[in-house]
Amino acid sequence: MAGTREFDIIVYGATGFTGRLVAEYLGAHYAGRKDAPKWAMAGRSVDKLAEVRDLIGAPKDTPLVVADASDPASLDAMAARAEVILTTVGPYQLYGGELVAACVKAGTAYADLCGEPGWMREMIDAHQDAAKASGARITFSCGFDSIPFDLGVHFLQAEAVKRHGKPAPRVKGRVRKMAGGASGGTIASLTETLKAIAKKPSLALLLRSSFALTPGFEGPSQPTGLIPEYDSATGTWTAPFVMAPINTKNVHRTNFLLGHPWGEDLVYDEMVMTTIGDAGKAMAEAMAKANPFGESTLQPGEGPSKEERENGFYDILFIGEYPDGTTVRASVQGDRDPGYGSTSKMLAETGIALLANKGKGGVWTPGALLGDALIERLTANAGLTFQIEE
Repeated sequence: MAGTREFDIIVYGATGFTGRLVAEYLGAHYAGRKDAPKWAMAGRSVDKLAEVRDLIGAPKDTPLVVADASDPASLDAMAARAEVILTTVGPYQLYGGELVAACVKAGTAYADLCGEPGWMREMIDAHQDAAKASGARITFSCGFDSIPFDLGVHFLQAEAVKRHGKPAPRVKGRVRKMAGGASGGTIASLTETLKAIAKKPSLALLLRSSFALTPGFEGPSQPTGLIPEYDSATGTWTAPFVMAPINTKNVHRTNFLLGHPWGEDLVYDEMVMTTIGDAGKAMAEAMAKANPFGESTLQPGEGPSKEERENGFYDILFIGEYPDGTTVRASVQGDRDPGYGSTSKMLAETGIALLANKGKGGVWTPGALLGDALIERLTANAGLTFQIEE
């Protein structure tokens, strides 16, 4: 993968828990391959970077780059050295803005794991025009939030159009099964978002809208996803899904960026499936009242053991519905826990896909920018499965 810059990919935040997993995946999965990227590890301390490099078994000559979110000049220098920056340094509303600006200025592709829609909207408003001008492809939400959902709807709608000549105007995302919790970074991001709302109450109105990331466009009313309900499409009770507030916004942004191929009237929601009957109703009601993060004390940079990551998985059902009752069903499965094992592979493969994609600059979603090419990469390399269900 020959680029014009010193590195194809720099993993920024490689000393953190998820960043280390991204670096480990790149080093192990692409070792000795002809398509191996030229990559480097970046963080605040060269000593800690060297320690992680040795811990993950990366080659001794893996380049180490010192960069710090509090030092914009170091971010500018890093961005100028790489074709793609992959960053796991969050919460992004605290540590991400200067790096986005550096990548926009340098015309460098950028991908992160952001699930912070308020900050994302700020970045869209601040950098969309400049990114178009410089050719920088700024790509948010390249982990469990929101790739399986963003690409899952993309995959479903392609089949819907193939079968029926038009997209499904109503799509349901239903988490059938999942093992593995949210990351410490996700919990910290939510905490910072709540602080931001306290300082700026108007942000709450923006975050309530499914169209918070589609400037100038407001679609039809969407389900809130906050109340347990019986879903006749699955025959089960369903409960609120903690990642829905970010995923639904990204799905609508993908549709918006592509010129609404799924229609300006698209209605989309996400819920967690429980089971049938009174037991399902009781379970859904209990889930709606529970703390979605349980009693987690995870901090950014912390995470589960290798065994726990490898025992994790997820299975998401997508149902496209037409007014006459016709339906199309698709599913996305992942072979690792969503918050770490699968997320780290998705971010790394997004970086590889960005090397091959020479699309226009701007602030993107993975689905709008990379689409089928990313589905192919994730299926071939990252343990994801996309399938149509009859």
